[in-house]
Amino acid sequence: MTAEATTALLPPPPKRRFGLGTLLGVALLSIAVTGAGTLLVSHGLSTHGGGSTAEAAATLYQCPMHPTVVQDHPGNCPICGMKLVKVVKNHAHDAPAASAARRILFYRSPMDPKQTSPIARKDEMGMDYVPVYEDEVAGAPPVSGLAVVDIDPARQQLIGLKTTEVTEGPVGGAWRTVGRVAIDETRVRHINLKVSGFVEHVYVDFVGKRVKKGDPLFSIYSPDLLSAQEEYLIALKTQGAMAGSNDDLAVAARRKLALWDVPASEIARLAKSGEPTKTLTLYSPLSGVVTRKDVVDGMKLDAGAMPYEIVDLSSVWVLADVYESELRFVSENMPATLKLDAFPNREFKGKVVFIDPLLDPQTRTVKVRLTFPNPDGELRPEMFGEVVLFGAPREGLSIPADAVIDSGTEKVVFVAIGAGKFQPRTVQLGESDGSRVEVISGLTLGERVVIRANFLVDSESRLRASLAETTVAKAPPKAPESARVLPATAEPMPMPMPMPATAEAMPATAKPMPATAKPMPVPVKPTPMPAKPTTMPAKPAPMTMPMPMPATQP
Repeated sequence: MTAEATTALLPPPPKRRFGLGTLLGVALLSIAVTGAGTLLVSHGLSTHGGGSTAEAAATLYQCPMHPTVVQDHPGNCPICGMKLVKVVKNHAHDAPAASAARRILFYRSPMDPKQTSPIARKDEMGMDYVPVYEDEVAGAPPVSGLAVVDIDPARQQLIGLKTTEVTEGPVGGAWRTVGRVAIDETRVRHINLKVSGFVEHVYVDFVGKRVKKGDPLFSIYSPDLLSAQEEYLIALKTQGAMAGSNDDLAVAARRKLALWDVPASEIARLAKSGEPTKTLTLYSPLSGVVTRKDVVDGMKLDAGAMPYEIVDLSSVWVLADVYESELRFVSENMPATLKLDAFPNREFKGKVVFIDPLLDPQTRTVKVRLTFPNPDGELRPEMFGEVVLFGAPREGLSIPADAVIDSGTEKVVFVAIGAGKFQPRTVQLGESDGSRVEVISGLTLGERVVIRANFLVDSESRLRASLAETTVAKAPPKAPESARVLPATAEPMPMPMPMPATAEAMPATAKPMPATAKPMPVPVKPTPMPAKPTTMPAKPAPMTMPMPMPATQP
């Protein structure tokens, strides 16, 4: 029996059949496996994507030279071309702000803040528009022309920003001004003559020499003075010779010598010796410094001449300038101090003795006269120094004078409000002693104000405010038509082509061809056109010479 016959005699194998329950079980198992895998994959992707999104949202890049250029990806500054640096923020301070993502209102041009766009784009120079966030323009600025500034701690340290607290203490107790040392006009003495004569000898022979009271100044010979001495001697002899006679003559002669500034000691010597002297020596009536000298040996002096001027510098004046706004705080007998560059470690004490009733129209100040003792002569006239006037202090708020930015119309300070933000605020100031100034309104006790790098903060604040003024409270729904810039490759608008005057009128349905458009080739049947003479004379064709034909062989 062959193999084919054996295979034909075997019974066919039974067919396997799957029941309905088996099919349902397999379907449910596949659905469960597919759902579990999808859930795991989606959870992993969402976790990874959320972390990367938060990390990307927290990472910003800023230009070191233009802090307003901020973007969420690395690149170069569109203004100066510098590489953008990564901004590292202090998450401890930014925790409240990190909970809510910053929302972009619109985009603006880095070169012209007035050009805005609701979407990211490039300007005509190829620069990327800068995003403007909601927290940058939210609300109106508290000061006209200024806005709140956000500066991270790293940048604060880079620009040297420093703040200090508003303190409470005694204010208004001192006023500083500039003073000039001057001669006390009540201590100036002129030495003059009441009788004419000739100078015999000069003892004080130069200006600036210090003299004491009773020191000899010069000697003079006067015929009138000699005659007066003899008259006094004759009167004394007559009084002695005639007992009981009237002594009025001797008294009159003695009084005449005294009125001519003859010292009492010299008169007593004359009465004792009975011999008149040829010369008379004049002595200094006070101690001081010679500030003027108009006498030399052999000089003739007339009655009324002033050979010397002597000034007593044991007490000097200091003339200080007080502004009219501070004049109400100055009064006579007010204590004051004087500091000079010549004596940096010394402080001279004096008081106010006079207030000028007239105001200087050029400097708008009032001269205040102070007196200072000068026993050692250290205060020399025409010295300049700092005068501090002391009054009754009172309690109040004060800040350093460096914290105030005076714009001319208002006084502005920048207050730290937390999270790296600085708010501009207008303040009303009171009295100042040069280093600190009183705050009447605008600040409260304990607030911190910027005292260093405040001009940099002011510049940034003004830039933010100018940006806010160009926008409305919310982002514009559509960019204005005037702000759009057409791409460089755009074709100009088609202009109608002027037709020549001799051409026939085109049909009304015909459209003008654009000036720059290329004519479309239209298959038309050429029609013979009558030849018309051209307006320009045709250029004559060059004459052609007939070429000789070669001889042909028969």
